Amino acid sequence: MREDQLTTTPSHPVRPLDPIDDAILRLLRTDGRASVRAVADQVHISRANAYARINRLIDEGVIRGFSARVNHERAGRGASAYITLKIVQDSWRTVRAKLEELPGAAHIALVSGDFDVLLLVHTEDNRALRELVLTRLQGIPEVLSTRTLLVFEESDLLPER
Repeated sequence: MREDQLTTTPSHPVRPLDPIDDAILRLLRTDGRASVRAVADQVHISRANAYARINRLIDEGVIRGFSARVNHERAGRGASAYITLKIVQDSWRTVRAKLEELPGAAHIALVSGDFDVLLLVHTEDNRALRELVLTRLQGIPEVLSTRTLLVFEESDLLPER
């Protein structure tokens, strides 16, 4: 995960999205491979307008990229878990850099509440998950404690219509 994906301060002022922008985002979240022509047709705007809007959404950081939705089990990473971490105060940047290097790390978030960090991982099996938690995570000096929540089943949510 890159630094710019986790920053909370936008590089330019946040501009409210209009209904056409919202429709484009819904469409691209459902099908990130949709052509500009398909986007234009479904949103009822010209191709030039669709192209300009998509590029603006990318330039403004609203669209951070395009990716595939992966079935982790079929990809050989059938053990998934959310792991909560309590960390040393003011060590977020250091911990984040170390978590970004972990094999199978899919999402990292600094959160409020009973713990400081929420980490989503996908590993080959429970043995690999145990190794990741007991050796890699608990071996980070700034990590005070961890709690592992196994994922039994998951579903991707599609955007609202």
